[in-house]
Amino acid sequence: MIRILKLLAAGVLVALVASCGAGKFKTYSGPPVTQIIVNKSARQMLFLSGNTIIKTYNVGLGNEPIGHKQFEGDGRTPEGLYYIDRRNPDSRYHLSLGISYPNPQDEANAAALGMRAGSDIFIHGQGPEGQALSKTRRDWTVGCIAVTDPEIEDIYAMVRDGTPIQINP
Repeated sequence: MIRILKLLAAGVLVALVASCGAGKFKTYSGPPVTQIIVNKSARQMLFLSGNTIIKTYNVGLGNEPIGHKQFEGDGRTPEGLYYIDRRNPDSRYHLSLGISYPNPQDEANAAALGMRAGSDIFIHGQGPEGQALSKTRRDWTVGCIAVTDPEIEDIYAMVRDGTPIQINP
C-alpha cells in the first residue's frame, strides 16, 4: 500500500514539473502575421496580416532610443527592414525572436567608423533582469525590442521565421 502511494506521489510530482514549462509555449490559430512594424518614437509594435493590424504592443527599446544603431555597444535599436531569423526558447529574457541585424550595409557603415556593427538584436520578454530594469526606465535594453513575458509568449507563437520587420524612427 505504501509503495503504491509513493508511486502515485511520484507520478503527480512528475506531472506537476512537466506542466510548469508548458505555459511558456502557446499555440496560435489566428490570421498569419505577414509583417511587423515597429514605430520607435511611439514605442509601438504592430503585427499585420496583409493590410490589417491584428495586434499592437507597447515596447521598450535600447537605452539610447533615438537614431539608428551604428555600432556594437551604442545602445540603439536598429532602423530599417530586417527579418525574423531565429528563435531562442532558453533566452535569459524568457523567450526571444532574432532580428537579422546587421545587414551588409550596417556592417559597412560600422566598418567605416572603425567599429563592429554588433549582433544579437531580438524581440524579447523581460525575464528577471528586465523586470527589475523596466521598473526604473522604459528603454532598458542594449538595442533590442522588449515586451512583457506574457506578451513574448504570444508573439513567439504568432510569428514565423522569415517574417519581415520594419523598424521606423
